[in-house]
Amino acid sequence: MLTFKTAGESHGKGVMAIVDGLPAGVKVDFARINEKLARRQQGYGRGGRMKIETDRVEVFSGLRHGKTIGSPVGLLIHNKDWENWQGVMSVDKDTNPTEKEVVIKKDGRIRKIDKEVTRPRPGHADLAGVLKYQQDDIRNILERASARETAARTAVGGLLDNFLHYFDIEIISHVIQLGEIESCSPEVGLAELKAGIRDSELACYDQDKEREMKEYIDRIKEKGDSLGGVVELRTSPLPVGLGSHVQWDRRLDGELAQAILSIPAVKGVEIGPAFENSSRTGHDVHDEIFYQPDKGYYRKTNRAGGLEGGITNGEPLIIRMAMKPIPTLYRPLRSVDIKTKEPFTASIERSDVTALPAAGVVGEAMLAFILARAMLVKFGGDSIRETINNYRGYLEMID
Repeated sequence: MLTFKTAGESHGKGVMAIVDGLPAGVKVDFARINEKLARRQQGYGRGGRMKIETDRVEVFSGLRHGKTIGSPVGLLIHNKDWENWQGVMSVDKDTNPTEKEVVIKKDGRIRKIDKEVTRPRPGHADLAGVLKYQQDDIRNILERASARETAARTAVGGLLDNFLHYFDIEIISHVIQLGEIESCSPEVGLAELKAGIRDSELACYDQDKEREMKEYIDRIKEKGDSLGGVVELRTSPLPVGLGSHVQWDRRLDGELAQAILSIPAVKGVEIGPAFENSSRTGHDVHDEIFYQPDKGYYRKTNRAGGLEGGITNGEPLIIRMAMKPIPTLYRPLRSVDIKTKEPFTASIERSDVTALPAAGVVGEAMLAFILARAMLVKFGGDSIRETINNYRGYLEMID
């Protein structure tokens, strides 16, 4: 079974991941991983952290001469900002326990920060986390709950893209809604969609809508507020038969929903136009089935989003993920100090106006993991050659 775990804090030494279960012999293009990491840091509306970090992956296990060897693959991304936070985030004892503030260089400026955080921010894991883990310093929660952890997930997705490449499976994300501004999902192929968003700062296919979105971001930024929206994930056509209908926890749609909802600030997911379909009749929703000897079974529509009964049906997978506005605001909301119980405005950590395009890249990574795992559950193999042979034999069998 393909698995991965991540570790690391937002202002610690770095973030890391261990990927276990990849077959031996997979060629790994490091540029593919680093390109994903770069895309996660881009996007109109990002904050100061993106000016500090330039993420690049370091592989410290599981590869030899550019190929996987069947053992766990270790991935590490160093935090460049660590040099400014060593005192605050030391894994050893506090060298200056009497100091309440620490001076650090932040965004190129000298700034004092509180060593101890006691004011929980609404919308974060701050309060629930300190209560659950019996902590008296919110930094012990917010450092791990931070979206910085998704850099490790993105590296995992880039690694697994190398595996999916053997089966011509490609994944792309694009923004179809930012706040109150909606852009329709374009009815174009994957290659045209990819080309259309290549130079977009918001990964939006519609250039006119993108201009509106950027102006909207500027207005919201002046107000010290934040924005959410909707990202659509698409794949190339998938092989029939990934997932299963026989148990609830083997249905692929359930696995996908859990993976996508695990992304920070993502609060909703739909496969295909699910919410739109819910208001229509069956004749308007279900995809009719056709057959031709030269192409086999096919559908002229894909309103199911590529899944029926928890199983891929041969069509492209289409998923939409809804992201709430980022809860760290430069115009803070009201909160209560966990020590004094006195009311305060919530403390401010470095933040973005929106990270919607970046969330899409993380969505690609989580989708890559679920699809790679489903491929290995279906076709197995301790080496990539064995997996490919099993895959080809299956396609011949169902042809």
